[in-house]
Amino acid sequence: MDEELRKEIRKMALQNAFEHEGETRDKIILGKILGTKAELRNKVKEISPVISEIVSSVNQLSSEEQEKEIKENFPEILIPKEKIEEREGLPELKDAEQGKVITRFPPEPNGYPHIGHAKAAMINSEYAKMYGGKFILRMDDTNPEAERMEYHAAIKVGLEWLGIKFDIVKNTSDDMEIFYEKGNELINSGKAYVCTCKREDISKNRRERKACKCSREDTEKNIKNWEKMNTKFKPGDAIVRFRGDMKADNAVMRDPVLFRIIEGKHYTLGEKYRIWPSYDMAVAIEDSIDGVTHAFRSKEFELRKELIDAILDALNMRKPAQGFFSRLEFKGMPISKRIIKPLIEEGKVSWYDDPRLPTLEALRRRGIKPEAIRKFIMSLGLTKANTLAPFDALEAFNRKFVDADSVRLFMVNNAKKLTVRNLPMSSVEIPNHPINDMGKRKIEIDENFYISGDDALNIKEGTQIRLLGLGNVSITKSGIELEGDFVEGGEKSDVAKIQWVPQKTAHRIKMIIPKTLFNGDEFNEDSLEELDAYTEPQYLQLKEGEEIQFVRFGYCRKDSQNQAIFTHK
Repeated sequence: MDEELRKEIRKMALQNAFEHEGETRDKIILGKILGTKAELRNKVKEISPVISEIVSSVNQLSSEEQEKEIKENFPEILIPKEKIEEREGLPELKDAEQGKVITRFPPEPNGYPHIGHAKAAMINSEYAKMYGGKFILRMDDTNPEAERMEYHAAIKVGLEWLGIKFDIVKNTSDDMEIFYEKGNELINSGKAYVCTCKREDISKNRRERKACKCSREDTEKNIKNWEKMNTKFKPGDAIVRFRGDMKADNAVMRDPVLFRIIEGKHYTLGEKYRIWPSYDMAVAIEDSIDGVTHAFRSKEFELRKELIDAILDALNMRKPAQGFFSRLEFKGMPISKRIIKPLIEEGKVSWYDDPRLPTLEALRRRGIKPEAIRKFIMSLGLTKANTLAPFDALEAFNRKFVDADSVRLFMVNNAKKLTVRNLPMSSVEIPNHPINDMGKRKIEIDENFYISGDDALNIKEGTQIRLLGLGNVSITKSGIELEGDFVEGGEKSDVAKIQWVPQKTAHRIKMIIPKTLFNGDEFNEDSLEELDAYTEPQYLQLKEGEEIQFVRFGYCRKDSQNQAIFTHK
């Protein structure tokens, strides 16, 4: 193997070890070198032994020795990298004029916002930005039975957290009088009628593609029944239906509902109205009068495009261009309110901010950054292919945002006691980040330490370990409680490197580890793991919500003074 290649491999091994507490692995370096030199993929057997040799050599160096070699031979590793904005974007819009594009996001305030809402909001927001246009937030609040101010507020909070800005904010219910005006127009023109059939008969007729007797009533009768819907008829007695095509292959077009009676108290309008437009009626009218040029929604609404166009044609109103994208869900993390709500009611998840859920509140609490969500969603593009993504796809984007700013702290779980004799110091200073200048922390120490139970199991009498940032210890007693002698100079470097916490200042926390909520259709009873752990007292100085990397454990978010939530590796 030529010297240039060996030098490149050593550079990669040193950089990776320096960034990961002084240790790297063969597989990581093999992956990195194959990623940069595709021509080596046919020579894996040849280069693997060389990589193993170099990795072993680098791992035997102390962190100080690694840093010294980097400074001498590869100083460019230590130069802060200029952040290059990745090129991202959506396909160009057909017939779009700069400055004239208007998009909208119309969530129904009937639940907490989730990753699917984030995708819809971001795609519509991005298109408005691309063309220097306007973006509308329109609360689709025309079902008083299901909607609440709590959800209205949660949607606004979630969108604000995502950093999405709107030019216009409104409610669909602001335009109730316009809906009535358009309803009158459709009934008077014979393009809609009032149906008083029973619900089960309507469903049966739609399945069998048969028109009902109500569709044959004259305009005068329909006008009277329309008036009765506001005075005499009770909920379920009558609906207004669009005169579509009962023979249509698209079931949506088989005389769908335009208005229905709902007597529930609306969260802002109270009992002012009792006739409410359906989703299709509301979105068609609103998009037209709001000047929306391009309306994007998830593809489950694709069959409704024909109906929305037909309603607007019947009213001689302007039609927006409609586009569709795949619904976004994570494997094992359902977004459906029908699934999440019973889990909360049964106490299987704590609330909508439970870190196992894909709601925006849960993602925020787990430690997922809004910037990562945006990058992840934009990476998916405008595909209509089903998107059931593994959660680690989002984690990969999040890691890039949390790594540079996450303070490194030690944390041990299933703690075991370690007594170290002959310590030459009473305190030690450790950098808060291996690369970035985030200062140092001073840790007061004596001979009594905690180490993780898993590490303790693998420590044998007569061997050495390295306490990270402190030095080597020669183990004289292993078992339930360990003892050892501090090794001056710490020359031996091919030893286990482990984190530790001083017993006298250890702060006890509960570590929450969210896992996959569902395995297939089965609720995973083991989806939330809790660990009792100890960390450094510096944890108490961090702000709630701050991201931490617990060394050799993973990225976590400080949830409270006594609890942290595992974000990801």
